[in-house]
Amino acid sequence: MTLLDQIKSPADVKALALDDLARLAEEIRERILQVVGRSGGHLTSNLGIAELTIALHRVFDFSNDHLLWDVGHQCYPHKLLTGRNDRFDTLRKAGGLSGFPDRHESAYDLFNVGHAGTAIATAVGMARADERLAHDACTVAVVGDASIVNGVAFEGLNQAGTLKRQFLVVLNDNEWGISPSQGAMAEYLAKFRASDFYDEMKARTKRMLPKLPLLGKPAFEMIAHIKEGIKATFSPGQVFEAMGLQYVGPVDGHDIKHLIEILEVLKRTHHPVLLHVHTIKGKGCAWATAQPGKYHSPKPFDVDDGKVRAQKGSAKSWTTAFAESLIDLAETNDKVYAMTAGMLDGTGLDKFQERFPDRCRDIGIAESCTVDIAAGMAKVGLRPVAAIYSTFLQRAFDQVFQEVAFQRLPVMFCLDRAGLVGGDGPVHHGFLDIAYLRGFPGMVLMAPIDELELREAMRFGLTLDQPCAIRYPRDSVPTPIPNGPAFQLGRSRLLREGDAATILCYGAPAAAAMDAAELLADQGIEVAVVNARFAKPIDTDMVRKAFQRGGPIVTVEDHSVVGGFGSAMLETAQELGLSSGQIERLGLPADRFIAHGSRAGQLAECGIDTTGIASTVQRLVGSGAVARSARVNADRGALMSR
Repeated sequence: MTLLDQIKSPADVKALALDDLARLAEEIRERILQVVGRSGGHLTSNLGIAELTIALHRVFDFSNDHLLWDVGHQCYPHKLLTGRNDRFDTLRKAGGLSGFPDRHESAYDLFNVGHAGTAIATAVGMARADERLAHDACTVAVVGDASIVNGVAFEGLNQAGTLKRQFLVVLNDNEWGISPSQGAMAEYLAKFRASDFYDEMKARTKRMLPKLPLLGKPAFEMIAHIKEGIKATFSPGQVFEAMGLQYVGPVDGHDIKHLIEILEVLKRTHHPVLLHVHTIKGKGCAWATAQPGKYHSPKPFDVDDGKVRAQKGSAKSWTTAFAESLIDLAETNDKVYAMTAGMLDGTGLDKFQERFPDRCRDIGIAESCTVDIAAGMAKVGLRPVAAIYSTFLQRAFDQVFQEVAFQRLPVMFCLDRAGLVGGDGPVHHGFLDIAYLRGFPGMVLMAPIDELELREAMRFGLTLDQPCAIRYPRDSVPTPIPNGPAFQLGRSRLLREGDAATILCYGAPAAAAMDAAELLADQGIEVAVVNARFAKPIDTDMVRKAFQRGGPIVTVEDHSVVGGFGSAMLETAQELGLSSGQIERLGLPADRFIAHGSRAGQLAECGIDTTGIASTVQRLVGSGAVARSARVNADRGALMSR
């Protein structure tokens, strides 16, 4: 039996001999490599945080104390140490463990969290509540993968500095976010890590801390002495201490004994502290350490003689199709400038950066700032393309409003991971972008159905004198439907004729709708399939013709049914004075989050796969055949009179 097999709760970590903890860290890494290799998931960040997680659970009692993760994808070692090793093989699978902290799984997970920048502010709230309610509990926020540069993180630090009680921020500095860390803060920390003085102070801290008493003024005076020595150079502690936090570090994040020593001291402080921990992203795995960005969140893989290969086929992804299309467009338009918010690899812009290094910028985990920079570029005459995951653009809602839409600036938002995302689950589903963008005056919303349309949508978007957004999923691009007309503002595309019913699709679900139409045709039900192309402005002729056909109307979108394309179609019908008739909107449910699992399974759960669409049309056609004949004549008369 391995050491990890013996760990049923953090109490078992405390019971291990100190000399066994390094071995436990290696077993954690082996377990993570084994499971992520089979199922995919976040790899390098979790390999790098094993020792730090062990030390935290060794020193603190998180059955009473509070542990908050700032980027939830670094929680795998935490899950393994809190009684979930026996279920770890179910990671990211339907009905299994989430790839992020999940409060329904364990009392040790305080929040379901997948976004960055939030932990410090949330932890401040918990600390203040403990103080008010006289709860005796320590509070620890672990900030990793470059999320310290997020604006909300700095706002949280500003509030943390006003606390008069224990409060610990652990800055897990691995030099990377999802992509390499960006900006002045990243450079500041890097300079300090690279200096000879860093190595000297790290050794000095390691020698001194075991000699310190665990309680009382002498310990804090000694830490203060170390701190003053660091400040004599260019310590990043000057930034944090100006905000009211005592700075300690940097310390080696892979030296468990040293981490435990320093955490034992810091948990007894009565003021806020920031502990700067230096870790290696991908620690213990040479090929992961060599390319930490590539293996941040890999698909299932096999390792053979140190060489890694993906298990799945090589079908082109929407992300790759986007990157290739943008490169081609930039070849003939030197005003195109690409940017993202900490997701250079994930959005495909790493390929664009290789081709146009002076026309691409990763702003870091700072979506609001990214949107504002894009607005500034557009104001001066560039054509900025901001590639951001749909769920992350939510963090910049006000900037899209104030600096882009209100100014009517031609910023193009390319929304990767729009819709259901599979294993990453609810925190990453892009299910609200249509709803939160279409209310902005002048905003144009597009969704292509294949690679050819994606390229044309982007080409068309770059001709607009107003903002636009193009959404596409985390999936493989389907076989293209050739001979589509060029994009025109607010014009749809008829994909298939039929008069028994009309399927109005927005974006990627059109492929499933076409397959459903084939199944229905085999049953003698001929349906029309329309690719809406635009959720704003809606094609009014498309809506009229759908009602003129007389059969049921089914809208299909990989988005919430609340405020999405189907809602926009109904609003248009009402404005045109059309009867609602037999209409059903297919999409994500209004009042339920869709759990993690396979994307195919999630699409089926929501009824927006081939079988679900066909079943809906079949049910509506069968149930409405009698009532429909009278309504059709009335609706057609109304249409003719308009």
